Amino acid sequence: MLEFYKTIDNQLKKLTDFESDCWVNVVSPTEDEKKYLIDKLGVLPEFIRQALDEEESPHIDYDDDVLQRLIMVDYPLMTKPSENKNDMPLQYTTCPLGFISYKDFIITISNHENQEILDFKNGITKNVNTNMKTRFFLTLMLKISQRFLLYLRQIDRLSSLTEQELHKSMQNNELIQMLGLEKSLVYFSTSLKTDEIIMNKILRGKTIKLYEDDQDLLDDVLIEVHQAIEMCNIYSNILSGTMDAFASIISNNLNIVMKVLTVITIVMSIPNMVFGFYGMNTKNELPWAYWFVPIIISIILCIIVTLIFKKKKMFH
Repeated sequence: MLEFYKTIDNQLKKLTDFESDCWVNVVSPTEDEKKYLIDKLGVLPEFIRQALDEEESPHIDYDDDVLQRLIMVDYPLMTKPSENKNDMPLQYTTCPLGFISYKDFIITISNHENQEILDFKNGITKNVNTNMKTRFFLTLMLKISQRFLLYLRQIDRLSSLTEQELHKSMQNNELIQMLGLEKSLVYFSTSLKTDEIIMNKILRGKTIKLYEDDQDLLDDVLIEVHQAIEMCNIYSNILSGTMDAFASIISNNLNIVMKVLTVITIVMSIPNMVFGFYGMNTKNELPWAYWFVPIIISIILCIIVTLIFKKKKMFH
């Protein structure tokens, strides 16, 4: 998908074709769209390849020959659960987003549509100016960092709800959900730290020219990113401790079940031993060799052994 937007009269308008001072939004481009970016707009092929690489880590790349800059960042993405309960539970991940600044236009390129770009396109995010490249990028980063914070709060609420379900019954679905959230926090922590490195490089002013208003916006971005990192670390520690606690509980429950089963096995083996003695090929050698005697002896011994085990709290 290839779209063109431009700020006209302080409003972001969609264009039918490319114009100067416009924003080119690229999402999962086709081969023809890639060719258009390279041949018509002059975008470097390696920049497009890096921006569409799912494993690409955040970094800043600059080509001195054509004066073209690529800034790679990570943004959060939520994988929505399907209606089928047997499918994978709700999880969060991160995806790369490329920001290319070249001549008199800017390009955002990624493999997936993200909510921040949608907010820009739909006019939800105010004061978006495609004429100001640095301001546009910092505004986008501020929205991405706020999205991280929003998803982190969702993860915290979801982990609390899952923990309540685990208190009721130890089910695999809840445990898998907790593991998925723990993995999501690892993704978030890694991406936030690398995004913070990119923002610190920009803060030093060697990568992008910063104006006074841009400096304030960049400070806001760094505050949001740092807060997200702290929240991610806190939630990760809490979730890790919760998982360890539930692992101990599950192991302890298993030990209790095995102990009770062992006690029941011992009690049930008493009649077998008694009937085994009276069932041997002997005649008039055992006392009270009547058919009801072993039954009475078995019942009495089972009651005695059960009371002994109960006194020692072996059934708990």
